[in-house]
Amino acid sequence: MHLYSLTLQRASAITHAIHGNFSGTKSQELVVARGGLIELLRPDPNTGKVIPVLAVEVFGVVRDIAPFRLTGGSKDYIVVGSDSGRIVVLEYIPFKNVFERVHMETFGKSGCRRIVPGQYLAVDPKGRAIMVGAVEKQKLVYIMNRDAAARLTISSPLEAHKSHTLVFGIVGIDVGFENPMFACLELDYEVSFNTIENRVILLYYRS
Repeated sequence: MHLYSLTLQRASAITHAIHGNFSGTKSQELVVARGGLIELLRPDPNTGKVIPVLAVEVFGVVRDIAPFRLTGGSKDYIVVGSDSGRIVVLEYIPFKNVFERVHMETFGKSGCRRIVPGQYLAVDPKGRAIMVGAVEKQKLVYIMNRDAAARLTISSPLEAHKSHTLVFGIVGIDVGFENPMFACLELDYEVSFNTIENRVILLYYRS
């Protein structure tokens, strides 16, 4: 027997929003996170309104979401960071009208912990790597690729940890086809506690 806890009224506040071509029809779509709900929205050019296509309860807390497309791909995947201690890659299947899990990688304990990655997600613009960051210290980089059957594959994580560091944001940098690079805004609190100034520094990580 499986028991589920659902509210009669779904959450309405949007915590995260991304755009991309998730159904593969060359149309721009939106994916929003409302607490523990992920919803696909599609603009209607005739009415000027946004139409809900699919809403899925994840039974957890969505910490961040990001769109992701492999080089030469025709559609975007959805990368989800949550309180499960895992990174999940979802693909929208139009004829089934479902989000299908393509990959799920575990890297930490469950819960919104400050040293467990999932709070920040950044994607290489060329679709080759994903960085998953925690509020403090830990950052992981996953290299994305295709196999012989053109299916999405994910590598073992590369560690980019830095002790005594608070992270304020992570973005992927467009460096063409050079090695993927990510920029992070960080604060070294060990140094800041011993000085008058609290300096936030910009660090670059290359995979």
